[in-house]
Amino acid sequence: MATKTLTFVTGNSMKLEELRAILGTTFPLEINCHMLDLPEVQGDMEEISIRKCQEAARRLKGPVLVEDTSLCFNALKGLPGPYIKWFSEKLEPEALPRLLAGWEDKSAEAVSTVAYCDGDNHCEDLEVLVFQGRCEGEIVSPRGSRNFSWNCVFQPQGCDKTYGELTIEEKNKISHRYKALEKLRTYFIEKDCTCG
Repeated sequence: MATKTLTFVTGNSMKLEELRAILGTTFPLEINCHMLDLPEVQGDMEEISIRKCQEAARRLKGPVLVEDTSLCFNALKGLPGPYIKWFSEKLEPEALPRLLAGWEDKSAEAVSTVAYCDGDNHCEDLEVLVFQGRCEGEIVSPRGSRNFSWNCVFQPQGCDKTYGELTIEEKNKISHRYKALEKLRTYFIEKDCTCG
């Protein structure tokens, strides 16, 4: 029997590397990667991921997965949230903590929103399943690797290191992305069991 495949739509090689490391060999589908220039809609975390996933499924005509990351500053009522990518591209890491200079509250939440669509339905509104993982923490001065966006300024709750200071293995056991992908894995393993 042929292995079923799932296309992860991303242009970010580090996201792909983390996804493969987290899902490992126990994930029941083979993961392929495809880069698409998808429209960046405005909205809340789930809405953005759902619309991107629907568009990817329409274009690729098969099962797809997209992942969006948000970094929500509690003092700023959740901003920059899903727009952190654009903040990170325009600002140096040092600028992110400065956004909170006027507030005592430096707490933040990292959120991974993973959206899946099987792409089999040819109607206008393709059904999308959303799996979300959250990690509480705080925004600190940059420490550690600057290779992956804002990792060097986010220190998870109960940890004395930033994401940027953790090894990949350490990060992949606690991160927001790990928590979302574990929900995805559970869904597919349970689905696989019920399908026979």
